[in-house]
Amino acid sequence: MADKGKKGKPKAAPKPAAPPDAEAHSTPDESQEEEKPRKPKSVQPKDEVGTRKGCRRYRWELKDSNKEFWVMGHAEVKLLSLGCLAIALLLFMGSAAHPILTLIVTMEMSIFSFFFIIHTFAVQRYMPFILWPISDLLNDVFSTMFLVGAVVFAVRIRQTMPINYFIAVILISMAGLFALIDVCIQRKHFRGKRIRRNVLIPPAKKQIIKEGETVKPKEAEKPSAAAKPKEKKGGKK
Repeated sequence: MADKGKKGKPKAAPKPAAPPDAEAHSTPDESQEEEKPRKPKSVQPKDEVGTRKGCRRYRWELKDSNKEFWVMGHAEVKLLSLGCLAIALLLFMGSAAHPILTLIVTMEMSIFSFFFIIHTFAVQRYMPFILWPISDLLNDVFSTMFLVGAVVFAVRIRQTMPINYFIAVILISMAGLFALIDVCIQRKHFRGKRIRRNVLIPPAKKQIIKEGETVKPKEAEKPSAAAKPKEKKGGKK
């Protein structure tokens, strides 16, 4: 009876096999993706833009523009000119100065600050259709002329000059001297550089010009090649 009771008891159902973990299936794919070699960044030249684009190009342009601007001495000269003109403007405001003098000083300050901001943030690198070195050189030349004229005008219109007025005139003359120094620095920048041809021509016209230049030497070679066999015939006779 005991055996029958034992036989009659239902057997415990086997535990269901644990489902395979999702991680087990996903790990091989993820591992394969991780094992895939990432494309290395293209090696770019240090002295040229190369194929840089976007932020990488702007970083390079910013560093190169500031390096050239500060190392060549343009930034220091422009800062000194701006400082002298700002102090002169404050002194003119404290004394009875002619409005033309304040107008010239504010105009030159705005132009100097404009060029300083453009070179600091590398804006000129994205506007190649403007010849920035030449425009900067012309700005320095005209600034020197305007500031010298302002000094002459300030001395002639006053018979007696107070101390503030006199110091302001000296500062304007110093700003003109710094602009003249910048002209000399610009001349050094142009030495040893050749003028690029066809800079302002659109690319379509450039290709036409290049094709024309390649066709001309071929046409010149044809008559010379035709003249050689004639000379040989004459020698045989």
